[in-house]
Amino acid sequence: MKFEYPSQLPVSAARSDIAEAVKSSQVVIVSGQTGSGKTTQLPKILLELGRGSHGRQIVHTQPRRLAARTVAERIASEMGVRLGDEVGYQVRFTDESSPKTRLRVVTDGILLAQIQRDPKLMQYDTIVIDERSLNIDFLLGYLTALLPKRRDLKLVITSATIDSVKFQEHFEHALHTKVPVIEVSGRTYPVQVVYEPLGTAPALMRS
Repeated sequence: MKFEYPSQLPVSAARSDIAEAVKSSQVVIVSGQTGSGKTTQLPKILLELGRGSHGRQIVHTQPRRLAARTVAERIASEMGVRLGDEVGYQVRFTDESSPKTRLRVVTDGILLAQIQRDPKLMQYDTIVIDERSLNIDFLLGYLTALLPKRRDLKLVITSATIDSVKFQEHFEHALHTKVPVIEVSGRTYPVQVVYEPLGTAPALMRS
C-alpha cells in the first residue's frame, strides 16, 4: 500500500494534526467543507497510523450504496491496491471484501444491521462517521454508550454540515475527556459573473 496525499486537498495540510489527535483521543471531529478531501484522505491517515490491524478493521460509513462503492474504489486506486483486498466495501446484497481487508466502506444501514449481531462491534477498531442522516444520529447515540465500554475503539466524525461545538460538548460530557476538533477549509474556485445587456433575450434563448 502507498500513502500519498494530494497537496491540492486542504485535508492533506492537516494530516499531522489529525494523526496526533487520533493517537491521543478516543473521539476526533474533523470539520470541513465539501471538497476538502476528508472522505478519501482520512481513511488513509488511519491506515498509515496502523488502525485496522490485529484482526480488526476500520469501518467508514456512507449514506448511499453508490457512494460507498465509489469511495472504496477511489481509495483503493490511490493506494495502489485491488478493491476487495486491503480496501473493500459492503452494501445490501454485495460484500466486496476479504480476510485481508483493513478498511471497509459501508452504508449506515449495514452498520446498524451489524450492531444487532455484534453489539460491541468487535470487528472494528475504528469507526468513521461521514455525513449525517437519521441512521447516523441513531448510531452516534448508540456509540456514545458503547465507547466507555470499549476504550480501544476510536471514533472519527466528519461532515460538512455538523455543528462541531455541539458534538464536541456532547462527547466530552459523555466521556469526561477532551474531544479535539480539527478544522479543514474547503477548496474555492474563481467565479466570473457576466451580466446580459438590458433588453436582450437570455443567451440560451438566442442560441
